[in-house]
Amino acid sequence: MNIPFLSFSGMHDPLKTELSKVFEKVYDSHWYIMGNNLKEFEKNYSIYSKTKYSIGVANGLDALIISLKTLNIGPGDEVIVPSNTYIASWLSVSYTGAIPVPVEPIESTFNINPDLIESAITSKTKAIMPVHLFGQSCEMDKIMTIAKKHNLFVVEDNAQSQGARCNNKLTGSFGNINATSFYPGKNLGALGDAGAITTNSDDLYSKANVIRNYGSEKKYYNEVKGINSRLDELQAAILDVKLLHLNKWNSERVELAAKYNQVLSEIPELTLPLLSPNCTHVYHLYVIRTKERDALQAYLAKHGIGTLIHYPIPPNLQKAYSEMNFKEGQFPIAEKMANTSLSLPLYPGLKYSELEFVAGTIRSFFKK
Repeated sequence: MNIPFLSFSGMHDPLKTELSKVFEKVYDSHWYIMGNNLKEFEKNYSIYSKTKYSIGVANGLDALIISLKTLNIGPGDEVIVPSNTYIASWLSVSYTGAIPVPVEPIESTFNINPDLIESAITSKTKAIMPVHLFGQSCEMDKIMTIAKKHNLFVVEDNAQSQGARCNNKLTGSFGNINATSFYPGKNLGALGDAGAITTNSDDLYSKANVIRNYGSEKKYYNEVKGINSRLDELQAAILDVKLLHLNKWNSERVELAAKYNQVLSEIPELTLPLLSPNCTHVYHLYVIRTKERDALQAYLAKHGIGTLIHYPIPPNLQKAYSEMNFKEGQFPIAEKMANTSLSLPLYPGLKYSELEFVAGTIRSFFKK
């Protein structure tokens, strides 16, 4: 078998005719930026997210940056971030001029450990940025309690977890203002870069709406120094179609993950993903851990199975953050994740026979 790490066929093939019609509709409209397709998708994504507002932007990183700028976070401020995350979470803080302050994750769930957050809070701390990593909700009730106690903002990075819940409340609806990505590989993916902001605040909605559009509410009149980050009409229309299928696709991901758990559970050399209490997982990624990660990845590739490492170098050890003088071993859990994690194929359309082939190949590796 040849099993890629990711295939779009299971999602896109059944929608090809409908998406082609959407393209023609947008093409023929002669209106490609800030039009009715964007307004419709923003309305529908708000309904899905159980938030008052959503704002379409160019990508997930911009969504985070705009969210932070909307809260007036900037030079001299600190934002608590996970030590174990994609670097975009840290970059968004840096681009405002603020300082990212890393906190280690819970080893079994990959997500930021709420019990370690308070010890990282200083007089300069302005916000907490929980990242719902790989598709699982962070323990948001604990995080929101801490934020309220210390009068801090919360900005959720929901790029990987659209549809996940904590105590039956959707991720992306807890924080003051929150960001998500519609990068093509996400559970809800565009056909290019795209992102969105969600909030329940009238004031934050108005500010973020202005910042994304050159700092302008009225054309050619600029109230603040904004940026150009607008979700275009074509991507908005495509996302609006795909949004109707997101819950079904998430359910399929959950079923596939349960099957992986079943067929891999008796391999003692593997650590499988675990759920936090009262949290759900939509399995943007199915990530296992093993000390034999590199050898296992090579063995799977030899047998036609694609995998990826999320992520091989934690942000604190990236050259981009060398000026912060973090030392190797300073964040041992994040570094352990980087050295042992391997993401297996999991996507709508993956067949059980293919999944069982992946599992059988993993079993044969460990038998050898």
